[in-house]
Amino acid sequence: MSSDIHALSGAYAVDALDDFERVQFERHLAQCAACRAEVQSFRETTAIMTEAETEPVPPASLRAGVLAGISQVRPFPPETAAVETAGPVSTVVTLRRRTLPMLVAAAAVLVLVTAGAFAWHPWTSGQTTLADQVLHAPDAVKTTEKLPGGHGELTLVRSASLKRAVMVGEAVPEPPAGKTYQLWLQEPGEGMVSAGLMPDSHQATLLSGDPTTAKAAAVSVEPAGGSKKPTTQPVALFPLSSGASGSSSA
Repeated sequence: MSSDIHALSGAYAVDALDDFERVQFERHLAQCAACRAEVQSFRETTAIMTEAETEPVPPASLRAGVLAGISQVRPFPPETAAVETAGPVSTVVTLRRRTLPMLVAAAAVLVLVTAGAFAWHPWTSGQTTLADQVLHAPDAVKTTEKLPGGHGELTLVRSASLKRAVMVGEAVPEPPAGKTYQLWLQEPGEGMVSAGLMPDSHQATLLSGDPTTAKAAAVSVEPAGGSKKPTTQPVALFPLSSGASGSSSA
């Protein structure tokens, strides 16, 4: 395992850790706000890049046209200027006019970037998170379950088109010291598979995994670093079928 556990945030975000590394990193994740922010950022960036792959790209003829245009630009002749020396005789030095080629090159880059802007918009990448996309997806389905004893509630929001789900709580009590809420997806033939930790139940937490293939989602209280399998009874269970309990809305 890496001597710097902070360096594993990228691999964790793309599910590239083995079981041992994942458990160790999730234990660290529950205590490290910086790593939680990095993991969230990596997952959002990965989702944006995946979507960008399906966007159209500028035609190859555009680059050829820009380069051809540059080759036809006539440069200005050398510019001369008189420079006084310390002696009685002035000398003339030749200065190359550099401004025009630099402007032409900058214009070429601007044309290429502008043409490709519809394929990638870095200035918008931080405006809408993947969790927000799920929450506001046209096909979003919400299911709410009350916690035992009426102590708050948890809402699962899932989007079939995005193949992702989000969990968010309301008036959910903090877990006991040394414990955390852990998310699960019940996958066919695999049972409950960890879908990540939920260190802050009041914020929308994106589940890892595809809810469209799962039979159910669940939340349980686990040790701070998380567990490979649930060690306690779920505090909330969300059947992902037409017979799901709880209140649902599109």
